[in-house]
Amino acid sequence: MKYQSQAVAKPYFIAAIGLFVGQILFGLVMGLQYVMGDFLFPEIPFNVARMVHTNLLIVWLLFGFMGAAYFLVPEETERELHSPLLAKVLFWVFLVAGALTILGYLLVPYARLAELTMNDLLPTMGREFLEQPTITKIGIVVVALGFLYNIGVTILAGRKTVVSMVLLTGLVGLAVFFLFSFYNPDNLVNDKFYWWWVVHLWVEGVWELILASILAFVLIKVTGVDREVIEKWMYVIIAMALISGIIGTGHHYYWIGAPEYWQWWGSIFSALEPIPFFMMTVFAFNMVNRRRREHPNKAAVLWALGTAVMAFLGAGVWGFLHTLAPVNYYTHGSQITAAHGHMAFYGAYVMIVLTIISYAMPILRGQEAADPRAQVLEMWSFWLMTVSMVFITLFLTGAGVLQVWLQRFTDDPQPFMVVQEKIAVFYWLREAAGGVFLIGLILYVAAFFVKGGERVMASNAVADTA
Repeated sequence: MKYQSQAVAKPYFIAAIGLFVGQILFGLVMGLQYVMGDFLFPEIPFNVARMVHTNLLIVWLLFGFMGAAYFLVPEETERELHSPLLAKVLFWVFLVAGALTILGYLLVPYARLAELTMNDLLPTMGREFLEQPTITKIGIVVVALGFLYNIGVTILAGRKTVVSMVLLTGLVGLAVFFLFSFYNPDNLVNDKFYWWWVVHLWVEGVWELILASILAFVLIKVTGVDREVIEKWMYVIIAMALISGIIGTGHHYYWIGAPEYWQWWGSIFSALEPIPFFMMTVFAFNMVNRRRREHPNKAAVLWALGTAVMAFLGAGVWGFLHTLAPVNYYTHGSQITAAHGHMAFYGAYVMIVLTIISYAMPILRGQEAADPRAQVLEMWSFWLMTVSMVFITLFLTGAGVLQVWLQRFTDDPQPFMVVQEKIAVFYWLREAAGGVFLIGLILYVAAFFVKGGERVMASNAVADTA
């Protein structure tokens, strides 16, 4: 570890993995509720399990992004973090606020939670993915501002690199677009129009800048390829990501009451969205093939390459499958959407966070790489999680195709629940694949505890390296 302040990334990474485990457990609960409707009812209704599952996804990825920034910014700027103390305080604020929100979902009826948090003063609750109480949203803004101040001052006072500046741009965009979660107009069309300014412009816009900067940082470290080469690739990738992602927001406007020209704009530009992900795949493999050194952290290299491939498949290929308006007319809101969402989030964002954790944690423990036995375990976790996610996506795609055919495309459409019974076999298969995914995640966590590897995710002192 070159800079002592990088150590503040460690609790962020630990929290991220812990919340990730929680997210998968609630995903398995939801999967069973698809085929066993009264499973854990009324203790954990489906709508509550879904809120917890999706909210944990967002929160743990944010923890991962923040930890990644705290780790890589000191190295990129060649200076210590502006305020390690502020980073530690914000960690606990964010963790406590997130935990209390999840407990609120689980223990208090949602309408009562809105009353207790005085949602009537500034109504923001009740919208998909943005279910957080207003007070929690305000806390997120406070944490984001403190985080941006800490990272921004560090970057502006130190060496400026393409990696750090792209990362900062993405983080600023993340904070700015979240502010639209406070805008809750009475008109439903306006509501959904600007709701996508948070949801789409996060995951198909500014988060892609964060993904690209973290991936570039890891590839620079593990390949030894000249920074200038990687930076040139970054310029092209992020330009295509922003051009296609921002205007591609229109593919969410097809059927919400927006002007019909969005069907053309959305179709054309969202059809371009696979291009930056394909370029990212070529970029990652090209850099590894041109590497000047064999980095001992094989697991981190595997995660980096896997990120590029799975992001292209999930966000690119499966996104393109149903992004054109004439196709989306039939597939909108079906299990095909769920298939795309699962693989896209896993490939683009889950895997990049696991990549930076795999690279950084051994360094935070005073080593260049983990013990080979720990790496073997981690690579097994990679294949179990990745292959099971591929099967989850395929099973959901099968369910979606059959759902569209029986419920929407046929001349004799069948009722929703009748169709759900007919595609239940796909839900059972999805649940089985989810169980394998959980085993892979357990192996990932176990790799941190392998003796000799010193990958223990505990509160051990962080050793300095020369």
